[in-house]
Amino acid sequence: MKILPSLFCLLMSVTTSFAGFDLATPKAPVASRRPKDVTVHEDKRIDDYFWLRQKGDPEVVGYLEQENAYTEAVLAPARELRAALYTEMVGRIKEDDSSAPVPYLGYDYYTRTEKNKQYPIYCRKVAAPGAVEEILLDLNAMIGSHTYIAVGHYRVSDDGRRLAYSVDWTGYRQYEVFVMDLATHALVPQQIGKVAGLEWGAGSDVLYYITEHEVSKRSDKLHRWTIGTARHELLYEDPDELYNLGLGKSRDGRYLFCESASKLTTEVRALRSDLPTGQFQILQPREENHEYHADFRAGRFYFLTNKDAKNSRLMTAPEATPGLAHWTGLVPHRPAVKLAGLELFKTHLVLEERENGLPHLAVYDFATGTLQRLAMPDDAYEVSADRNWEYDTPEFRFNYQSLARPPTVYAARLATGERRLIKATEVLGRFDATNYRTERVWATARDGVKIPLSIVYRTDLDRSKPQPLWLYGYGSYGVSMPVSFSSSRVSLLDRGFIYVIAHIRGGGELGEEWREAGRMEKKMNTFNDFVDCAGWLVQRGWTSPKQLVTSGGSAGGLLMGAVLNQRPDLFQAALVAVPFVDVLNTMLDATLPLTTEEYIEWGNPNNKEQYGWMRQYSPYDNLKAQSYPNMLVLVSYNDSQVPYWEGAKYLARLRTLKTDSNALLLHATMGAGHGGAAGRYDALNDVARNYAFFLSAVGLDSMPKLKAKQ
Repeated sequence: MKILPSLFCLLMSVTTSFAGFDLATPKAPVASRRPKDVTVHEDKRIDDYFWLRQKGDPEVVGYLEQENAYTEAVLAPARELRAALYTEMVGRIKEDDSSAPVPYLGYDYYTRTEKNKQYPIYCRKVAAPGAVEEILLDLNAMIGSHTYIAVGHYRVSDDGRRLAYSVDWTGYRQYEVFVMDLATHALVPQQIGKVAGLEWGAGSDVLYYITEHEVSKRSDKLHRWTIGTARHELLYEDPDELYNLGLGKSRDGRYLFCESASKLTTEVRALRSDLPTGQFQILQPREENHEYHADFRAGRFYFLTNKDAKNSRLMTAPEATPGLAHWTGLVPHRPAVKLAGLELFKTHLVLEERENGLPHLAVYDFATGTLQRLAMPDDAYEVSADRNWEYDTPEFRFNYQSLARPPTVYAARLATGERRLIKATEVLGRFDATNYRTERVWATARDGVKIPLSIVYRTDLDRSKPQPLWLYGYGSYGVSMPVSFSSSRVSLLDRGFIYVIAHIRGGGELGEEWREAGRMEKKMNTFNDFVDCAGWLVQRGWTSPKQLVTSGGSAGGLLMGAVLNQRPDLFQAALVAVPFVDVLNTMLDATLPLTTEEYIEWGNPNNKEQYGWMRQYSPYDNLKAQSYPNMLVLVSYNDSQVPYWEGAKYLARLRTLKTDSNALLLHATMGAGHGGAAGRYDALNDVARNYAFFLSAVGLDSMPKLKAKQ
C-alpha cells in the first residue's frame, strides 16, 4: 500500500508521544547562528554553524554537553527499558572468557576477559599441558587516568625475544609504540613515538615503522629503527597526497613489504628482512588504476592483480625478476569471482573469494595444482581468515558466523579440507540458534538491478503481517558488509524485530563492478538502492513505514543523511552514527584528515563538475523544510575519521528546518573516537540506549519479549 505524503504526515503527527520519549518537559539546546560564506563555483552557500569546528572551545564543549543532557532527558521514560536491555546483553556474554589461542614459536598467544573488567588482557602460555600463563598486557591496569585505551599493533619478533605493540590513548587512532623484552617483561627504553604501521625485520633488533602527517593523518613516511644502536633512518616518503603507506611481512619471514595505496592504485616495495641496512625496492611501478598486492613464498613473489582482470587474478614471478614482464598466471581471472585476499603457507595457499554476494575460502595445493573451496552450511554467512601466524603448518584457521550463528573458529586441514573446532563463542541466557531464521533475498532497484538483502528474525514471528524492521546499510569504498552475529541484537529479535542488511552498490559484495556503480558520478545509485530496498520491504509486507527503523555509520552516516532527505516518509526512526554529512565543506578543506585521499571516492570539489556530483546529495547542504523521522545522531569528540562537528552541525541546522515534532537527539561521546567507547561494558550501555530509542520509536518499549523455545 502506498501512503500519500499528506496521510503519512498525519500518521506521524499522532504518533510523536511515545512512552519512551519525553518531548514535553525538556527544552532543546539552540546553537547560535553565525553565518559564514562558504560559496564556491558561484553556488551560494551560507554555513551558520561553521563555528562548531572550534575543538577545545569551552562554548563548543558546553553546547555538546547540553545536547547530551537533552538527549538523556528525552529518553528518560525509557530508563527501565535501557537497564533491562543492558542486563540482558551482559547476561549473554561469557564475562570470564578467552579467545582462540594462536600458536607461534612454541607458545599459544591469546586474550582473555575477566568479569567486571572493561578491557582485554593479553597473555601467552607455553604450548604444553599444565603451562603457566604469562600476562603480557593488562589494559585494565594500563589505562590509569586515561578515558580510552586500545591496542593497535601487536608483533612478536620472529626469534620470539621481543614484543612490539602500540596503544591509542584517546580514540584519535594515534598509536604510541612500546617494545617489551619477553623474557623479563621490561620495556626497551628507546621509543619511536606514534606510528601507523609496524613490523620486525629478521631477529629482534630492527623494527620498521610508518608515521603519518600530523595534520592530514596521511601515512606517508617509512622508517627503520635499529634498537642496539638507537639509530633511526627515514627510508621512503611518498609525496602523493592520494596515497597512504602500509607495512607487511611474508608469513615465512623472508620479505617485508611497503605498499603505497590510493583508492584505485598500488605500488609495492620489498626488502629482505635479513638485510638490516638494505633499501626497499619497487616490485612493479605504479600505474593508474592498477591495484596489486604482493606476498612471497619459496623463492617466488605472488601478486593479486587487477591488470587485465577486473575482479583480479593471481600471478607469480621469480624472486630475482619480480617485474610485470615476468609474471605468469596461477589462478586465472573469473569475471563472476572477486579475489579479495591471499594467505600463503609452505604447502598450500588460501584465496579469499567473493561470488554472488557471498564470501568463500578456496585452498590451492602446490603439489597437485588443484583449487578446492571449503563448504559452508548457511545461505547467508560470513567467513574469513582467522589469525594464522605459522608458515609451516598443516592447518588453516578461519572464523565462521552468520546472523544467527555466533562466531566460531575452525582449523581446516589444508590437504583434505577436514575441519576441527578450535573455539565456539558461547552465548548465554538460554540462547538457541534454532530459534532464528536467516534468509538471502534480492530486492529490485528502480533501474532493474537486483540488490542482495541478508535477513534474520525469530522463527516463530508472525510473518503474515508487517513487523518492526531494522534496515542497515553502508555502500562505500568497495567494502562488503559482513553478515555477522551480534549477541546484543538478540534483544531486538526477541522483541519481534526483523534485522536486514542491504548490500547496496558502492560496496564490494558483487565485485569491482558493484563498487564502481556506486562511486564518483554514480554515487546516487547507493542512496537510490537503499531507498528502493526499503520500499521493496514495505511492498512485500515485511514491514510498514511506521515500523521501519534504519541506521548507518561513517560513510553509512552519509547514506542515512542522503536517504532521509530523499524519502523521510519511509522511516519511523534513524540512528545516524559518526556521520560524514558535511560533504562539501569537508572535501573542500585539504587540511582535514583523510580529505585529499578521498578525492577518488567522491570526487574533488575544486573541480566544478565533481562539485556538482556531491552537491546533489551532501546531506548538510540538502536539508529542507519537511518532516523527518525520529533521529538519534551519534558523534565522538576525538574522532579522526569523521570529526564530531559534522554530526553536530547537521543536527543544529536540521532543528531549524524540520516541520515535525519527532525526537531529534544528539549524543557526543567525549572520551572516544570513531569506533565509540573502548570498554566492553561502556559499549553495551551505548547499545542499550540505541536499542531503547528504536523500541520507543515503534511503540515496543513496553512489549514483552517473545518466549524462548523449550
